[in-house]
Amino acid sequence: MSEHPDLEAGLILKTLLDAKADFVLIGGLAAQVHGSPSLTRDVDVCFGLDRENLDRLAVALDALAAIRRDLPGSVHAPIDARALRAGEVFTLRTRYGDLDLLAHPEPGMDYEALADRSIGAEILGVPIRVASLADLMAMKRAANRPKDRIELEILGALREELDRRE
Repeated sequence: MSEHPDLEAGLILKTLLDAKADFVLIGGLAAQVHGSPSLTRDVDVCFGLDRENLDRLAVALDALAAIRRDLPGSVHAPIDARALRAGEVFTLRTRYGDLDLLAHPEPGMDYEALADRSIGAEILGVPIRVASLADLMAMKRAANRPKDRIELEILGALREELDRRE
């Protein structure tokens, strides 16, 4: 695996779906589904925390040859179901590009809440659940980084346009 493989989001998403992992797409790709022109260099998902889903997610991560990006280069800790149960945020490098897993992308927000409000979409031929525009905006507001404030302006303009059309 190269140091920074090009992002092949469809292959990451397909691997997660093939393992029957429960997740909702969040982050930059989700914003693109809603119409944002912003570019992203990774796939961000919020994942279900039940034991069976963590087992399925671990299978997908093994198939993706996922390793943690936040550890020193010589340290390769396994990303198995046990590790997933113990953590909240995982920044990973996979054979198809970077993947970030978040159990709670914002306080009070989890997989079940996001899934209930999500929309169906197809990304690169892969049918998935995508966080609602309102939830994406809440996540960007909570993160409050400069890039998130910029994206929040874009998402707000998209929301206004959708409201005008309705």
